[in-house]
Amino acid sequence: MATKNPPARDGDAGVEKEFFGSRDDHAEGRSVSSRDRLRGQLQDEVEKFLSQGGKIDRVDPHVTADPPKKPNSSYGSRPI
Repeated sequence: MATKNPPARDGDAGVEKEFFGSRDDHAEGRSVSSRDRLRGQLQDEVEKFLSQGGKIDRVDPHVTADPPKKPNSSYGSRPI
């Protein structure tokens, strides 16, 4: 039988499932302390990324990666 939980990655070995949110978990089920631990872990990962030369860029809200597409016309596509 298939499992819902994906296999653990290298950095996930010491992290308990309760720290992660998923579609099956409801916000009411998470505690303040578990959220604080998750925030702390995220902050540590960001600091590690930046200390290794990583850079965080801010992107304007209206910018998208999808290029504009040519409008699709269906004029004359129906048989007579």
